[in-house]
Amino acid sequence: MITKWAFVVLIAGSLCACAGSRGKDYGESGRLDVARAALRGGAPQIALRAATARLTDDPMDAEAALIQGDALTALGRPEQAEWSYRAVLRHRPDLAGAHMGLGRCLLATDTAEAERQFLSVVGREPGNAAAWNDLGVARDLLRRHDDAQMAYRRALAVNPQMIGAQVNLALSLAMGGDASAAERMVRPFADDAGANAKLRHDLAAVLAMGGQRGEAARILSADLSPQQVGQALSAYIEARDGVGAPRIAVP
Repeated sequence: MITKWAFVVLIAGSLCACAGSRGKDYGESGRLDVARAALRGGAPQIALRAATARLTDDPMDAEAALIQGDALTALGRPEQAEWSYRAVLRHRPDLAGAHMGLGRCLLATDTAEAERQFLSVVGREPGNAAAWNDLGVARDLLRRHDDAQMAYRRALAVNPQMIGAQVNLALSLAMGGDASAAERMVRPFADDAGANAKLRHDLAAVLAMGGQRGEAARILSADLSPQQVGQALSAYIEARDGVGAPRIAVP
């Protein structure tokens, strides 16, 4: 059975979707410039060292603590990242990036609180597409698929090109019982010549939840072993039937 945390790390696009919007939250010190560049370049360990060095000089630097949380999240250390984000919010409760980071850390352990963190962001920033997308993820985890779809649609109203929200909406529709609409939404992405394995597997998930198990297995078999195909199909059916954690597209 797919675990809740295993689902969370599969969320497509939400972790990276707002990375470009946080520049205004960060300080201008040299160390933080290095940390930001390292995060953008896919080197979170370097970002962590730079942010930690800055915090050694000034433990109250909220921007450095925010980068530290982002780096820890990228390194797969959500429990430690959670403490960094909470430290930020004690001093700067207005920083959307800290609410976003904390919400993502809590998706696996306290989904209702994660939803509240994302609601805090969209309440202040209704044009934050990434926050709406993450809110949808939280609501899908809570099995409130109609509410989740509303959030994804709000994300797409802000950014119609946000593929992560489009795929998440399709998977949410499939979990809610509308596999036909979900397939129409995700198939163009999966059938594109440049589609990666993740998009193909999202289509397989939609097909499996709609009862097309054979076609889903055919798609998955291009990348997975027979045993892995069987495990993936079981996880998709469990998601549709409300057993185990939903398997949708997330950061």
